[in-house]
Amino acid sequence: MPAIPTVPPPEGCIDTQVLGHVLLIGINRPAKRNGWTPKMFRELGEAYTRLDDEPGLRVGVLHAFGDHFTAGLDLPAVAEYMKRGEKAIPEGLVEPHDFGLPGYRRRTKPMVVAVKGICFTVGIELMLGADIVVAADNCRFSQMEVQRGIMATGGATLRMAERAGLGNAMLHLLTADEFGSAEAYRLNFVQKVVPAGQELDEALAIAQRIAAQAPLAVVATRLNVLKAIEQGPAAAVDEFIPVQQKLANSEDAAEGVRSFVERRPARFTGR
Repeated sequence: MPAIPTVPPPEGCIDTQVLGHVLLIGINRPAKRNGWTPKMFRELGEAYTRLDDEPGLRVGVLHAFGDHFTAGLDLPAVAEYMKRGEKAIPEGLVEPHDFGLPGYRRRTKPMVVAVKGICFTVGIELMLGADIVVAADNCRFSQMEVQRGIMATGGATLRMAERAGLGNAMLHLLTADEFGSAEAYRLNFVQKVVPAGQELDEALAIAQRIAAQAPLAVVATRLNVLKAIEQGPAAAVDEFIPVQQKLANSEDAAEGVRSFVERRPARFTGR
């Protein structure tokens, strides 16, 4: 189970913890309902980059301390960045929203998110930028940027329509209404809804099941799915033979055959 979080500074922080092959990434500013500051964004980018760079890490789990995932941006803290057209995440890091901004890396390893309580604006965009989302049944979602005179620029305008269709995306983006976990599940924004308090355990269980698979195959599969979504089926199909050939010649593929013949769980190394 995750350790007790560190006591965060007033501007919050991102806590990380390694559990086997899983990197737990904790949003830690519960006194302010995990409102996002520039420091937190920078540290989140660093945590996502660590996940991709450390060979022993295979899956990330993003979660939050306190009762809520996040109330969104701490607008006074980030307003100057917006006015200057700057991002708080330094270039060269993995960009957690994962929509391919110039100057940033894109994540290759899977990310599972556990959300609970209030999950507004950037919280929705971070979960939509991940791969699998587990929601507590007490979640309150809202993409409320239009209430503040700004636009959602963390991926909601792309991914809400992709997941739920144009009309459903427009309904929630343009009204800034609040909706619950059942609606988020209906719209394919989340993949599982569990009783409040169980969301992190379920997300961690999913991550550990992913981490038990062959790491090279997991990354290749994830990237091929994204290529199909972003560039079309033909681009994804073009990769089938060369990627499969590379995977088939890996040590893990050989271990997969051996474990099948010997009727035992595979012991994958990521090579």
